Amino acid sequence: MKISITKGATLVAISAALASVATSAFAQDATPASVAKETAYIFNTLLFLIGGFLVMFMAAGFAMLEAGMVRSKNVSMQCLKNISLYSVAGIMYWLVGYNLMYTGVDGGYMGSFSFNYVFDAVGSGADGDYSTASDWFFQMAFVAATASIVSGTIAERIKFWPFIIFTIILTGVMYPISGSWKWGAGFLDAAGFNDFAGSTIVHSVGGWAALTGAIILGARKGKYGEDGRVVPMVGSNIPLATLGTFILWLGWFGFNGASQLAMGTIGDVSDVSRIFANTNLAAAGGVVVALVIMQFMYGKLDVTMALNGALAGLVSITAEPLTPSPFMAVLIGGVGGAIVVFTVPLLDKLKIDDVVGAIPVHLFAGIWGTIAVVLTNDGASIGAQLYGIVAYGIFTVVFSAIVWYALKLTIGIRVSEEEEAGGLDRSEVGVEAYPEFAFGRS
Repeated sequence: MKISITKGATLVAISAALASVATSAFAQDATPASVAKETAYIFNTLLFLIGGFLVMFMAAGFAMLEAGMVRSKNVSMQCLKNISLYSVAGIMYWLVGYNLMYTGVDGGYMGSFSFNYVFDAVGSGADGDYSTASDWFFQMAFVAATASIVSGTIAERIKFWPFIIFTIILTGVMYPISGSWKWGAGFLDAAGFNDFAGSTIVHSVGGWAALTGAIILGARKGKYGEDGRVVPMVGSNIPLATLGTFILWLGWFGFNGASQLAMGTIGDVSDVSRIFANTNLAAAGGVVVALVIMQFMYGKLDVTMALNGALAGLVSITAEPLTPSPFMAVLIGGVGGAIVVFTVPLLDKLKIDDVVGAIPVHLFAGIWGTIAVVLTNDGASIGAQLYGIVAYGIFTVVFSAIVWYALKLTIGIRVSEEEEAGGLDRSEVGVEAYPEFAFGRS
């Protein structure tokens, strides 16, 4: 009897507490405006921080994907490049990039060239909608992702320091200027261009820079025969590449979800949840469509196509992950998966050597995702979307070509044939990832 009374009293107490919380939550008129603003500030900042460290973890995903997709003699080099580019991106985006992207754009073409972005003072109050340091951290992780796209495409024949110099310019100047056009309230934002989380601003920009670099750098030695035959250069570790893909898939929830930029209301939280669901469905659609097409066309499956199908689905939904229905999310991601299957061999026919398939995934699927916005977003204009795609393409290709050619004509961008044959782990890094297996392997 005592137990029954105790349980009953506990249930009553819990019910009373829940009722009190519910009353406080929904009786907005009874909540001081300062408290409501402070609560929104806390949750908005928390969204940026959680999203930021998820996108930061994508750096590990890119590193593992690339390490698995290159040959064993170049694995250490890819790991070194990825931790280096992330570090360079962080410093450059603090030093000059964030101001270029967000300070004083005012409908124009770039922000301020002022240096050393200053964060909130220690212990400062909630003057804005979120902590500026949290926003910087979130946006900085995006910059690093753009550089990682370039890293994978031009792997196995690029010198380390020219790549780092290109990364300095990409993350400190090129990406921030083009990013300001939309996210910094620049001229493309005024023109009605839509790109929710960066199908074009992040992924296509990285893809254009990678494509330009691959063309100027040239293919790996022996990749294409004189008779037009494509020589497979199989990656060193498919399980590692698969792990990298899953890490990227996980990080994408921060990439897209935190791009809602607010979590201070029930509506915002609901939208973040919908973005998560659509992001996951698009990736799944990319995998399934890639598998079906591979089986139908070639009679066998390719795990790397499945991995890139997932990533293409994620890139495709990134331009608008909120408004699509679940069915449309699967469809948009599925088209991204199909794009990968058809464009990977197209690049080989053109003798453009993309080691990890980043150009089909990030450039071509990014373009598709940006166009697909008009299918689900009533406020989007196909003219504005195409305008943005062309503007970003021209700017990035021209800027990248100038930098790549300048590096090629001065310090050189490509290792020697002997160094390439022996592997960059030995010639550039000095630490081999698999020393007992790498010697003598092609």
